[in-house]
Amino acid sequence: MKKIVECVPNFSEGKDQTIIDKIVAAIESVEGSKVVDADMGADTNRTVVTFFGSPESVAESAFLAVKEAAGLIDMTGHKGAHPRFGATDVCPFIPVSGVTMADCVDISRKVGARIGKELGLPVYLYEESASSPERRSLANVRSGEYEGLKSRFKDGKMKPDYGPAKFVPKFGAMATGAREFLIAYNINLNTKDKKYASDIALEIREKGRVKRTKSSTGFYRDGDIIFDKNGKKVEVPGRFKNCRAIGWFIDEYGQAQISINLTNYNVTSVHAVFDEVCKLATARGLRVTGSEIVGLVPKRAMVEAGIHYLKKQRKPTGFPEREIIEVAVRSMGLRDLSKFCLEDKIVEYVLKDKCQLVDMTISAFTDEVQTDSVAPGGGSVAALGGAQGAALVAMVSNLSTGKEFVDIYKEICKLGLDAEALKAALIYNVDADTQAFNGVMAANKLPKNTKEEQKNRDKAIQDAYKEAINLPLDTAKKCFEVLRLADIMADKGLAASISDVGVGALMAHAGMHGAILNVKINLPSITDKKYNEAMLKQCAKLAKDGDALLAKVMKKVDKKL
Repeated sequence: MKKIVECVPNFSEGKDQTIIDKIVAAIESVEGSKVVDADMGADTNRTVVTFFGSPESVAESAFLAVKEAAGLIDMTGHKGAHPRFGATDVCPFIPVSGVTMADCVDISRKVGARIGKELGLPVYLYEESASSPERRSLANVRSGEYEGLKSRFKDGKMKPDYGPAKFVPKFGAMATGAREFLIAYNINLNTKDKKYASDIALEIREKGRVKRTKSSTGFYRDGDIIFDKNGKKVEVPGRFKNCRAIGWFIDEYGQAQISINLTNYNVTSVHAVFDEVCKLATARGLRVTGSEIVGLVPKRAMVEAGIHYLKKQRKPTGFPEREIIEVAVRSMGLRDLSKFCLEDKIVEYVLKDKCQLVDMTISAFTDEVQTDSVAPGGGSVAALGGAQGAALVAMVSNLSTGKEFVDIYKEICKLGLDAEALKAALIYNVDADTQAFNGVMAANKLPKNTKEEQKNRDKAIQDAYKEAINLPLDTAKKCFEVLRLADIMADKGLAASISDVGVGALMAHAGMHGAILNVKINLPSITDKKYNEAMLKQCAKLAKDGDALLAKVMKKVDKKL
């Protein structure tokens, strides 16, 4: 899985396009970083830049952006409606795919430390990176804003986590940290009446609402406030955690919307909120006409939504991820008001590498393998073989529907989902295997004119070969897992498709052995004998267990044939 991190730095400049252009250029000067939005606000005098990339590229881009902002933005005369305390006000890192929150915390701390040391600027950690509980809140860290920094540092209170505890007039101070991905999501109602949207927003948001009696017009928000016996307002909690919501009327669309920010879609999903709003709207005599994602959305959020709606329909779930996402798009009416193109809205698709092997036609890929270049080679072909095997297992799961499968619907769905996940991982390995071998070639080209260069080159070569070993080993293990699923599917799946299960098992078995060969061919280049022995043992066990599993599957296939 490709490692992707989002970074959303906020700069205290929203009027001078030239300054923002230079900051964006600094970000994109790093290979692997891509800016997808730079939202300037004149009234707030603030620009929010959104960019994505690998952990390494994002860390470097963030540092360069802060450095550029420090030289271009002068806070001594800054005025704006938005709270702020620095030229770069806040710089959060967000996990998207292949990385954890802990990884992003580590990135924020390393970047913060570098800014403090190399640029001499005060840096605070907040959210998941906070050095103390009271610093988790950005509002607390930014308390007093830019104008209060001089007295803060004079008093010796709230010392920065990195950099000098002194007032830097031109820059101020900044905060960096890690947080979850924020999904901006609007749900459309078939009314122009903002009150309906606001009423539903109060129901779903985490903060909830003040309890009221129902008014004569039918709105709780217009009713009389209910107090407890102590004279305090009775608070009613909202239905969803990590959910902020308001109601508004959009003149451009001629209808009311519930505008929602989901601050942790792992806790509260897009589809859960959509379904609940549909119920609340119906109870008020309204209808949800559709919804819209503002900005980008992680692939996983959309895949989970698609699976949710397929299960509600009692449909199989082992389809390719794009088809599953399309189910989510249709189910939530994401094309109600505007286009929803997967390549423009799904983070991973926006950042997809161009000219990947897996994007070639079958004939073009085969021709590429056939050329006299050393990559792509057996490792990529082995991964592709395993992926085809997984696809066949998933296909049989999707065909196993009807009355005879009602009692094992959940099990069949899980088999399909597991097969799709293995297929996606093996497809990724098609390109990753070639990239790993290219890494070996690049390491061998490093300079070796001095002892230090020779030492660094030797280490780089060893690291590169280990990556070129670990990648096909991962392919072999995943191919074995495909064999395991084929074994279960031979028992549970549609009998008329038993030949497809057999072909899937054979493809996975060939992929496993092909990948093992690619592990073994690289082992002589590793100087660590214990590492080599451990790898050979793993390969021997995989081969033995895989051979036994294939024989078991084919026995079942032959019997049903």
